Amino acid sequence: NIRGLFTPSIMASYWISIKISLASALLGCIIGFSVAAAIVLGGLPRWIRSPMMTFSGVASNFAGVPLAFAFLATLGPVGLITVFLRSQLGIDLRLLGFNLLSFWGLTITYLFFQIPLMILIITPALDGLKKEWKEAASILGANGLQYWLWVAFPILFPSILGTLALLFANAFGAVATAIALTGSSLSIVPILLFAQIRGDV
Repeated sequence: NIRGLFTPSIMASYWISIKISLASALLGCIIGFSVAAAIVLGGLPRWIRSPMMTFSGVASNFAGVPLAFAFLATLGPVGLITVFLRSQLGIDLRLLGFNLLSFWGLTITYLFFQIPLMILIITPALDGLKKEWKEAASILGANGLQYWLWVAFPILFPSILGTLALLFANAFGAVATAIALTGSSLSIVPILLFAQIRGDV
């Protein structure tokens, strides 16, 4: 059984699962961090924070069959956005190479719960950055980029790294969304494991 793990099909499944998990984790971290930084440090109106955090709490738990259906209904072959772009703007996503039942399709779907999860986790860390640290850095002659590189980023690095690991594991273990969205057309590890558990082996 252990030797069987190294068959080409299983190794390919692990590789595509790692690529999807890494892509969605990295993009989720970058986009989620940018949104959280805009909310906490970017000078946005204070009333935006509460609705955004509420939405993030809901969206980070919105997965499985409902999420797959929502994306099929919007970005699927006859989805609302797909049909609108084709009929009104003359943009055919299929001709451009976009397919929801593919690597990038699954990655974009995963981002729907990866980005809110990043926002939820990194916002308290951004709240922990003291204003005095930025003032001290500017008094010592640091510009904004130097402050982020030498003060803020080292402080936030453990939180960012931990969240990246969490997002990677979250995407790697997501099975219901992947099965509902792609069925067996995309062979990833959770789908293979699900097939083994449901089978008679």
